[in-house]
Amino acid sequence: MTANPPPSSERSRRLTREQYYELGNRGFFDGKRVELIFGEVVEMSPINWPHALGVGLVTDILRVAFTPDYWINVQQPFSVLGLAFGSEPQPDVAVIPGTKRDYTDHPTVAALIVEVADATLSNDLTTKAELYATAHVPEYWVLDVANRQLHVFRNPAPLAAGLDATAYGSHATLAPTDTVSPLAAPGASIRVSDLLP
Repeated sequence: MTANPPPSSERSRRLTREQYYELGNRGFFDGKRVELIFGEVVEMSPINWPHALGVGLVTDILRVAFTPDYWINVQQPFSVLGLAFGSEPQPDVAVIPGTKRDYTDHPTVAALIVEVADATLSNDLTTKAELYATAHVPEYWVLDVANRQLHVFRNPAPLAAGLDATAYGSHATLAPTDTVSPLAAPGASIRVSDLLP
């Protein structure tokens, strides 16, 4: 007869942004693409061609749509401050106000963030949406490569008292023939099919 092992007292440890950087400096993430999401280190998927093409198309179009009062940050860290645990995702495309020289650290504000989803759709529509809403990003897009549509999230707001979470108040799903105008660039009319690989 074999005895059952005692219950494990181990708990997953959530990291602060400073701890995450210290582990990186010590080589823990060498050779890996990782990001920090709500205190957890998440290994990112390899970048396949449809994803890379989607990121490139979104980047090109947003560079034209936005005035020189913004810059486009591609697959670089975006710091989410004010959380108990650290979060530093690396969104596929972020539209950042000002100029690069205005910043002394990774941006903490964005007018628009876009994730290009192929293998990560469920996570991008849930966890990442909550994270960017918590960061008060006014508009968040998920380009769904497989289903050929664009999810547009707007109006971040805290949920009911006691839930300790923030979410987007509106979520529209657009087809390839639809157009969208970013909140911070209302004069631009972008056809969804132009964003899709």
